Amino acid sequence: MINKQNLWFLTLFSLILVLSVYYITMPSELLLTNNSNYETTGGSSDAPTDTVNVEESDLLTAMRVSLDEERLNLQNTLRETLTSTEASTEDKNQAYEQLKHLNEVKGKEEALEKKLKENFKLDNFVKIDGNEIQVVVVSQEHNNELANNIMRAIQEEYEEKVFITVKFEK
Repeated sequence: MINKQNLWFLTLFSLILVLSVYYITMPSELLLTNNSNYETTGGSSDAPTDTVNVEESDLLTAMRVSLDEERLNLQNTLRETLTSTEASTEDKNQAYEQLKHLNEVKGKEEALEKKLKENFKLDNFVKIDGNEIQVVVVSQEHNNELANNIMRAIQEEYEEKVFITVKFEK
């Protein structure tokens, strides 16, 4: 017999399960916020406006946009495969695994960029392609010691050996 306590547990567990599946399958575009169009209302128009200028290399921005567009196109293709009625179950499973892998790679790239930013105080761009990692760093100094330290910091995150290239830009 199912008593009240077990019924409540099953109800709450199924609710959590449904919400987590919904969150996982939700498009990542909905999770990102774009505050560039955000306007405050209700304040005084005479109040001074403080602006913060955050500058980043145009090269890094262009590289990020290019990589994001490439991955977005791949994600759209994989999502079409997932929703296709003509695709086999195996194809859908492969598409799902590739989507999952893309999200993991994106997370690793962001984590490595954050780590390099914190450790070396340098603007950077990280691209992971299989076991190859490309790092572009905006720095005035171009020395081997800094490049080796960056490579060591990245290699610490991986158990297996990865091929790391560091490119300096001004």
